Amino acid sequence: MLKPTIMERQLAGYKLATAEIIYRMPDHLDLLQSYIWQEYDLVPEYPELQRFLRFWTDNLDGPLVSVTVGSRELFKRGEWRNAEAVLTLH
Repeated sequence: MLKPTIMERQLAGYKLATAEIIYRMPDHLDLLQSYIWQEYDLVPEYPELQRFLRFWTDNLDGPLVSVTVGSRELFKRGEWRNAEAVLTLH
């Protein structure tokens, strides 16, 4: 099965989610590192982010300190219109 396009996901209610993940360096636990994660996800459940964080805790050595999440619609349903015509000028 094909993965839905970005447009199809947005029409289904997905929003662009951005998370800043603060974690401890595995070899130097006193040092903190920042990682930015970005993906289209369903708000407020964030299943894609939850899946990524499960992968992180199960497979990576850097313990998580905090996760800050924000999301934004790229367009609203009322802003979407089909084009009546396409004109090309040379």
